[in-house]
Amino acid sequence: MQLVLIPSYNTGPKLYDTVVTALRYWPAIWVVIDGSNDDSDKTLLALDANGLRVIRRPENGGKGAAILDGLRLAQQYGFHDVLIMDADGQHPVTEIPSFMADAEQHPGTMILGIPHFDGSAPKIRVWGRKISNLLARWETGLPIGDVLFGFRVVPVQELLAVMEASPYMRGYDFDTESLVHLCWRGVPLRHRIVAVYYFSAEEGGISHFHYLRDNLRLAAMHLRLLVTKSLQ
Repeated sequence: MQLVLIPSYNTGPKLYDTVVTALRYWPAIWVVIDGSNDDSDKTLLALDANGLRVIRRPENGGKGAAILDGLRLAQQYGFHDVLIMDADGQHPVTEIPSFMADAEQHPGTMILGIPHFDGSAPKIRVWGRKISNLLARWETGLPIGDVLFGFRVVPVQELLAVMEASPYMRGYDFDTESLVHLCWRGVPLRHRIVAVYYFSAEEGGISHFHYLRDNLRLAAMHLRLLVTKSLQ
C-alpha cells in the first residue's frame, strides 16, 4: 500500500487547497498537523473523505518530527511506500499517480522529484540548493538530482530505520540528511523532473524558512555528514 504524507505547520488556506486537490489524485492522504495555531487544520474537518486522516501533534517539533510520527503510524497500518509532499501548494499534486506507479514498478527504490523552477523561485533559494546538491553528491558519491526538494516517494521501512537511529533529521535538515543516509544504506534512487511554483505573500504563500538560522543549521549538518563519511 502507498500513502501520501503531508506535514503542516501554520500553512493557512493553502493546506485546505492542497489536500482537496491531492484527494482527487490519491485515495490515502494523511496530514500531520505539527502544533499549528492558525486553525488551518479545522478546515479539513469539513472534508468528507474516507482516505483522509489528520494527525495532530500538541507542539511544533519540525518537519522531520512530524514525518516521523506519520511514518510510525503508517508502518502499523501496513503502508510500504510514502510520498512526502509540502502543504503549501508548491508541489505538483498532479504528479502523485506517476510517482506512485514508478515506485510500484521499482520496489524498495526512492523516487525523487527534481524541481523545474520558473521565475517565481527566489534566486537565493535556487543558488543555495545548488550548493547543497553539490555537497550531497560529494557525501554520497551519487548523482543526486536535488536533496532539498521535498516531493519524493520513500520506502517506509528504510526511512524509519535511518530516522530512528539518529537524533537529527527532525527539522529542515530532514530532506537532505535522510536522503544521504538512505543512499549510504544502499537504497536505489530514480529521478523525475517536475514543475514548481513559489507563491508570493499576496497569493497566500507561506514560508517558515529563516535564511540565516536555517542555512547555518544546514551548513552544520553538511559538516557533520562529511565528518561521518570520512570515518566510514
